[in-house]
Amino acid sequence: MSFPDITPALRAAAPELRGRLLSNAEMAPLTWFRVGGPAQALFTPADEADLAHLLSGLPQEIPLTVVGLGSNLIVRDGGIPGLVIRLGGKAFGEIALEPGDRLRAGAAVPDVKLARAAADSALDGLAFYRGIPGCIGGALRMNAGAHGGETTDVLVEARGVTRAGALVTLSHAEMGFSYRSSGADTQDIVFTSALFQGRPGDRDAIQAEMDRVTAAREAAQPIRERTGGSTFKNPPGGKAWQLIDAAGCRGLRLGGAQVSEMHCNFLINTGGATAADVEGLGEEVRRRVKDHSGFELHWEIKRIGVAA
Repeated sequence: MSFPDITPALRAAAPELRGRLLSNAEMAPLTWFRVGGPAQALFTPADEADLAHLLSGLPQEIPLTVVGLGSNLIVRDGGIPGLVIRLGGKAFGEIALEPGDRLRAGAAVPDVKLARAAADSALDGLAFYRGIPGCIGGALRMNAGAHGGETTDVLVEARGVTRAGALVTLSHAEMGFSYRSSGADTQDIVFTSALFQGRPGDRDAIQAEMDRVTAAREAAQPIRERTGGSTFKNPPGGKAWQLIDAAGCRGLRLGGAQVSEMHCNFLINTGGATAADVEGLGEEVRRRVKDHSGFELHWEIKRIGVAA
């Protein structure tokens, strides 16, 4: 399907736009599942000022969605109505060492790149990001974590642009972090960068920890498949993968989607899956787990857009 072209109206509202604005842009290639319909309008801003310019003129009736690397995302088959913003390029992809053992990273920086930069600077405390297949913007939104560390443990502040086009800086307390989420999910803010606190460490020891994280991930997760990372949050007092396995869902299929045989809290596009296949399989897993153990699994993967 395709949407009506709203890009002329967006350009009229923001006449000095410098970034790339596309109508009915394909989203499937921008997600790790490789499924989903188009974005009605997709904008890649040139820099923070360009982003603020567009948002300051964005009509209130146009929905706003922000996506990152697409590693933790299902775009539904009908696509995403309104404006989709995807940060990229040098303006949002740089990392800088700051005084006090701190690193500032753009929102488009992959988490693994932040971990490498910390190791290169002999800063401890950020190696866990080596095990997270996303970017900084997503880590801020969902308090991303792995291997004993979470974003809340190391974040000093986050910078972004509100829907009204105003630049804001949120302190750690203002981020409202909780398990795999943040209060930022309820705010119309497009994050542009973040400041992280490290601590002095031994470069070799930090690299060894990153190597351990890498090895553990490769041994336990289907990282070479079309997947979206951990599908469900761990419920209190339980492990999602154990509950899924106990409910007999390991290897379960729906269309071209499958529960991973390797790690059953991962869904896989085996080839030719639709977004409806992937999401439908996840919902079937939730139903079977609820019936078997009484636990209600909650999605960790973000699902956006409309059904076909």
